[in-house]
Amino acid sequence: MQKMLLLGDEAIAQAAIDAGMSGIFAYPGTPSTEINEYVQASKQAKEQKVFATWAANEKTAMEAALGVSYVGKRSMTCMKHVGLNVAADAFINSAMTGANGGLVVVSADDPSMHSSQNEQDSRFYGKYAMIPTLEPSNQQEAYDMVFYGFELSEKLQTPVLLRITTRLAHSRAGIVRKPVRKPNEISLPSDPKQFILLPAIARGRYKGLLKNQDRFLEESETSGFNTYLDADDKSLGIIASGIAYNYLVENYPDKKVPYPVLKINQYPIPRNLIARLERECDKVLLLEEGAPLIEELLKGYLSKNLNITGRLDGTIPRDGELNPNIVARALGLADSQGREIPDVVMGRPPSLCVGCGHIDVYKALNEALLEYSAGRVFSDIGCYTLGALAPFNAINTCVDMGASITMAKGAADVGFVPAVAVIGDSTFTHSGMTGLLDAVNDNSNITVIISDNSTTGMTGGQKSAAFGKVEAICRGLGVDEEHMRTIKPLKKNHEENLKVIVEELKYEGLSVIIPRRECIQTLNKRMRQKAKIKELKTQKN
Repeated sequence: MQKMLLLGDEAIAQAAIDAGMSGIFAYPGTPSTEINEYVQASKQAKEQKVFATWAANEKTAMEAALGVSYVGKRSMTCMKHVGLNVAADAFINSAMTGANGGLVVVSADDPSMHSSQNEQDSRFYGKYAMIPTLEPSNQQEAYDMVFYGFELSEKLQTPVLLRITTRLAHSRAGIVRKPVRKPNEISLPSDPKQFILLPAIARGRYKGLLKNQDRFLEESETSGFNTYLDADDKSLGIIASGIAYNYLVENYPDKKVPYPVLKINQYPIPRNLIARLERECDKVLLLEEGAPLIEELLKGYLSKNLNITGRLDGTIPRDGELNPNIVARALGLADSQGREIPDVVMGRPPSLCVGCGHIDVYKALNEALLEYSAGRVFSDIGCYTLGALAPFNAINTCVDMGASITMAKGAADVGFVPAVAVIGDSTFTHSGMTGLLDAVNDNSNITVIISDNSTTGMTGGQKSAAFGKVEAICRGLGVDEEHMRTIKPLKKNHEENLKVIVEELKYEGLSVIIPRRECIQTLNKRMRQKAKIKELKTQKN
């Protein structure tokens, strides 16, 4: 196979191209910047029609990559460690949605703060999100792990975190390439509700994530990236993770360490291999770049004399709220919880208010999309999320604030058109503007519906930061005014509104539709206040 001399960043980029990636979204930040730069400059990537772009921030990059995964194609998002903080909302929730097409998230840490404002270990994010995390010790492993990461992501339907550090990102080594793989075809998730994190669905997704932990651990034990290197001198055992393994072997001219070494490059940490090291060695030296993540964990695993119970062994449930009844059972005390609520007592699902403008928006949108295949509406967090429920069944995603636009963008950028984003006026100013800016810069072929009810309706009708500004914001972001349409969502305007939506769905480029009608609840409240003021004036006169 072809050999190349590459930076660690470049090895990751080349591997992603060779592995059939369709889209890469990133925000520049040292030491991760060269990954996306390499893809953008790659002739091979252009020939394979890899969509490579800079996003307005790491959050929008993460969401666009998630949108690519939603439509079954392979995607990557890249950032430095502090950028993962910006992307954390989408990143943590992506563990709940899972992946459809392979999704690899690259976070490049910067120990010693060569060009950063803090030291931070991204492995904690992987542990917190409870997803598989890969940590290469050299450039070849970085290349190989990208291939494996995409495969693992699709096999277990989960995002995969690839954590690197500055020295690996910015040093060169020879790598051997693998055969180039064709990109995936577009294919929507088999579960149409997978990406809708309404509470009832999210609770089930979380239970599934917890059940998957055993599978993630089995992969970590058997993939081959975690290796036990035996040796004769058992007075010391060494655990070396990631690039720390290189720092270890550099102390031995022949690279032969006289002590048993457990080389860890994949998480969750391999418990069976750790148990073997503990059995065979008198003491353990732990080498890891960054925070003492493994060390903290091992102080629990290696404490033979402590019998610890709690959430990990099931004494306390892993999900749901803690309450006095759970504590009582854990203590062996009498449980006063009483009988379970019978199934015949059904909870009433939430619904859009009678007279809500979102209803007329969804009726027109559903009719406009009849000529297209299903699964095209990316939505967001707000009252309009209830469009996921019957009788509308109008939306296909709800991940985090602002994700509707960027997920639609990611899907459209790799060929899934038409793609529609539905977002509210308040959510738009919270986190949607940066996604719309990305769409403007790339002229992404999406239709954005900013359903403007002139308030923050879901949380009680607080004043919306977008009040009276939506068109001006869109204009300022560069939206073409010919394809910025304002409509009034009323039953009598259905045919006129339907015509507008149909026209903009057919337009090859970015369009914005602004259905505007005041929230029925704030309208009623305002009218009551107005009537009360009038009554008081009458009484005064």
